[in-house]
Amino acid sequence: MEGCPTWPAELAAYYREQGCWKGETFDEMLRNRAEQNGDRIVLSTHDEHISYAQLQERVERLAVGLQQLGIEKEDRVVVQLPNQIAFFEVIFALFNLGALPVFALPTHRYSEIQYFCEFSEAKAYIAADKHAGYNYLPMAQSVKEEVPTLQHVIVHGEVEQFISLTDLYKDAPLEKPDVKSSDVAFLQLSGGSTGRSKLIPRTHDDYMYSLIKSNEVCELTEDSVYLTVLPIAHNFPLSSPGVLGTIYAGGRIVLSSGSSPDEAFPLIEKEKVTITGMVPPIALIWLEAIKSRSYDFSSLQVIQVGGAKFSAESAKRIRPAFGCQLQQVFGMAEGLVNYTRLDDPEETIIHTQGRPMSAYDEIRIVDEEDQEVAIGEVGELLTRGPYTIRGYYKAEQHNKKSFTDDGFYRTGDLVRRNGDGSITVEGRDKDQINRGGEKIAAEEVENHLLAHPNVYDAAIVSMPDHFLGERSCAFIIPKGEKQTTAVIRSFLEERGLATYKIPDRVEWVESFPQTALGKVSKKQLRQQISDKLVKVK
Repeated sequence: MEGCPTWPAELAAYYREQGCWKGETFDEMLRNRAEQNGDRIVLSTHDEHISYAQLQERVERLAVGLQQLGIEKEDRVVVQLPNQIAFFEVIFALFNLGALPVFALPTHRYSEIQYFCEFSEAKAYIAADKHAGYNYLPMAQSVKEEVPTLQHVIVHGEVEQFISLTDLYKDAPLEKPDVKSSDVAFLQLSGGSTGRSKLIPRTHDDYMYSLIKSNEVCELTEDSVYLTVLPIAHNFPLSSPGVLGTIYAGGRIVLSSGSSPDEAFPLIEKEKVTITGMVPPIALIWLEAIKSRSYDFSSLQVIQVGGAKFSAESAKRIRPAFGCQLQQVFGMAEGLVNYTRLDDPEETIIHTQGRPMSAYDEIRIVDEEDQEVAIGEVGELLTRGPYTIRGYYKAEQHNKKSFTDDGFYRTGDLVRRNGDGSITVEGRDKDQINRGGEKIAAEEVENHLLAHPNVYDAAIVSMPDHFLGERSCAFIIPKGEKQTTAVIRSFLEERGLATYKIPDRVEWVESFPQTALGKVSKKQLRQQISDKLVKVK
């Protein structure tokens, strides 16, 4: 597809010869599982269960309705749905048509959704009416008025002036397009370190391979029951092995609307959950909550923790508290996934973020001059392989910086490789904040702040936080009257910025420290706020 970098022909041929890319599309995958598993339950919520055969039937009917609206192969459709059965029906209906879901998160607001729709030239936007107290309809109307390519807004729930998702399930023949496994299947969002999120093109071939390897490492079978507590549009709960890996294995998915122990713990007991995945802040909440709860967790075999570094002190508490194995996961939506193995020594599981899941993952850990460092030394992680992209969508200039000439992706993660091949994450090289697994590009928030009439300059940095790992701090040089933090936060909310991107703290300063080259020294700013927090304690 235009704007999507591809693997060199000889490398693509090699991955096929080695059996990495098996030539199966997601539409074919679900169709095959429906034939094999039929009446087996694939999706469970608090009050609803749907079988593989029922899911496939509903997907085919929805694909007809979407096709009648004019959704065609390679059309982009921004999908913003929470953890509900409709999410699966929508994305597989789009796979059926060869149309591309653009995965947005429920927490995204006007600023992000308008950009995703405009940049991807989306033909449709599919959203819930309300979720977690937020009404998406006014935002949808604004986006539709501003994006000329956006022909349809489809809503799951109360629709007002929009198209009802429920009305699109049609009993009519589908004109099946020719969808190839080498085609781009969907566009994911990068965490991003500069400006807004980049879009990540994932093909059926490469993403399916990611599921296959994840299932092998995580030992998923048709008896596995995967509980979703993270938003399923995230790469981690989508594919590591996540909900799509569970479908590939023929297992069952239990959908939780959120991560609260009040909701998740009863589901684990009731649905006999075997595996779930979460970010470190949720793990800490669960570790505290289980002290005062008495649910039956005997079915639970694995708790995965990823998205951000999990402290060793917290990691060692998982097995005693829950009676199951901890699996650390360190990966990225661009590709590479590392896992601790279920039979790894306890020290490896507690103190590392695992090792690459595929023998075809190529790893380099390099210094500032791109020279490989010795085992045990810290450097930037570079990677390429059969499920790591070769470039972002419509981002030629950015791709020149983010990928080496020979196709290695510059992750921006600072790591060290241990003697056993496992990786320990030490930090980030890129200007990005990892707030409990949610990635924040400093430049994007800075640009919003600079639009405020009383802000002369702004710099966003991370500050240490015991619970989330990192929070964000905005250093602001005022122009005129200094504003309160509440005013700044309200300003950013009004600009439609996702809540998790709004700075947790604001520091007003007269000037920024500078590097020898005259740039803002964010290293010194991070040190300033870190020292200040220590003094407060």
